[in-house]
Amino acid sequence: MEENLKIEILFPEFCNLYGDISNMKYLKKCLPKAKFIETTFDKEPTFIKENVNFIYLGPMTENMQEKVIEKLKPYKTRIEELIKQNVIFLITGNALEIFGNYIENEDGSKVEALKIFDIFAKRDMLHRHNSIFIGKWGNIELVGFKSQFTFAYGDNENNYFANVEKGIGINKESKLEGIYKNNFIGTYLIGPILILNPMFTKSLIEKMGIKDMKIAFEEDLSAAYEQRLIEFKKL
Repeated sequence: MEENLKIEILFPEFCNLYGDISNMKYLKKCLPKAKFIETTFDKEPTFIKENVNFIYLGPMTENMQEKVIEKLKPYKTRIEELIKQNVIFLITGNALEIFGNYIENEDGSKVEALKIFDIFAKRDMLHRHNSIFIGKWGNIELVGFKSQFTFAYGDNENNYFANVEKGIGINKESKLEGIYKNNFIGTYLIGPILILNPMFTKSLIEKMGIKDMKIAFEEDLSAAYEQRLIEFKKL
């Protein structure tokens, strides 16, 4: 039942670069009876002591990355437990890097991360990468955008999120985008991804137990998605 769903949005006051908090604004339109919990940085995450169905963390500044890592480190075991329990995580933009081994600065110094997935990131703050993206998640074709100062490295061959059709993966040499394990989804895609990809959104809602649901503005978003897919393929 929709009213039994708990969806936790982590640190929305800071983790909202590129307007990606619109992912959750849209999900609220799709699931108006669900309980949405906005956990500010000064509060303990709800997922520590309560069961939640969905956890969202969006992109942030590099300085904030380091603060979020320290904030979440005491809860690493709990996060790993929730991943094993198939709780849905949607982690967008550079928030993905928090769950890797470390983030390396230009001077070679490293920021130790949560070490949940065997990847690491390298920063290059003088060069921003911008690109469009088309890729496959299962049988769903995804569209999106990338805008980043960092790339991730490591072996995600057995737990990647999407096969790249146009654009890049976790780095310029990779054709495998993001991390996907159980229901944990970590991706550099911004956009926001839920609005850009209505079938993907429907799939995530189905994973929360809501079947055959018509999502908010489905016809309009589907038409926009189809048009964007055509345009991206022409570029």
